[in-house]
Amino acid sequence: MNGLKLSVLDQSPVAEGTAPARALQNSIALARRVDELGYTRFWMSEHHAMDLLACTAPEIMLARIGAETHRIRIGSGGIMLPHYTALKVAEVFRTLYGLYPERVDLGIGRAPGGGPMESLALRRSRKTAMEDDFPEQVTELLAFLEDDFPTAHPFGKVKAMPGPAPEGRYVGPAVWMLGSSMWSSAAAVEFGLPYSFAHFFSPVKTRDAIEAYMRNFRPGPRRERPEATVAVGVICAETQEEAEFLASSVKLLQQRIRLGERKPVATPEDALRELKMRGELPLEEGEWPRYFVGTPAVVRERLEQMAGELGIDEVIVNTIVWDQEKRLRSYDLLAKEFGLGEALVDSEEKNFDKISS
Repeated sequence: MNGLKLSVLDQSPVAEGTAPARALQNSIALARRVDELGYTRFWMSEHHAMDLLACTAPEIMLARIGAETHRIRIGSGGIMLPHYTALKVAEVFRTLYGLYPERVDLGIGRAPGGGPMESLALRRSRKTAMEDDFPEQVTELLAFLEDDFPTAHPFGKVKAMPGPAPEGRYVGPAVWMLGSSMWSSAAAVEFGLPYSFAHFFSPVKTRDAIEAYMRNFRPGPRRERPEATVAVGVICAETQEEAEFLASSVKLLQQRIRLGERKPVATPEDALRELKMRGELPLEEGEWPRYFVGTPAVVRERLEQMAGELGIDEVIVNTIVWDQEKRLRSYDLLAKEFGLGEALVDSEEKNFDKISS
């Protein structure tokens, strides 16, 4: 498959022996690098009360990252909507869009981004049982963003500011539905939104969810055609042996998560020792592994095969290793293998020629 676009999902992983604040600085450095390399998007996730992942407020990180980058789209992967009011989310992302026009994505999900106690602590009101009103929240969020409440609606005169320019069309962040289940696939169809499946998190239903979305999507006011992507784990290195050595950290991380542990990312040496001590703890896998590990050529072949079978033209890459320089190097190698920098130069030259003429 030619012309496969690559994007980035970053979770601000905390390396063992470093401060969580360093993970945030690492995310900023990564955003700068992939912007230069020609990746399409840079999304930041939302997780709470974890020693492992430092990004609890993607909207704050995006405000900084937008100023540190020039062309890459920035967005949330995602905002966990049940924790917030629709109006506040609309205001935050309209503000980001005002700062960085045509560059902002708003990925939304209904997962808690933490455990039950974290979800309870995040709730504004604890007097009644928490309702699962995610569809109603999405409807309200889209109405605020699109200025599309019915006249008689109580919020019909409430404006999510800063408001859009009066072009007579939607001007604002591109809203994506995120998920790892058939439910999220159906929700993306219902609301006519682009869809991103978290394959690295839950790989069993990837094909079913993407194919159901593509098959059931109907053209509407938000989208004329379906747009889908998958988020996959990737670790690239110059040799297969080095890539697998680096991947030991994320293998241990996955085992720890299954056991309810959220410790920082271990060094490969420590991870190998702990994995040997723990023994094999198989993870539920699907048609494709959660993480593609190997040389750039090997990873490219597997990514293109997956994208081709799913009928998608973009893959979102998530890389977690202990060493920040090795993480940057993984993205460098992948970009070079796909010729992202060359494509970026070609695009900029075409834009220059168009302006000049």
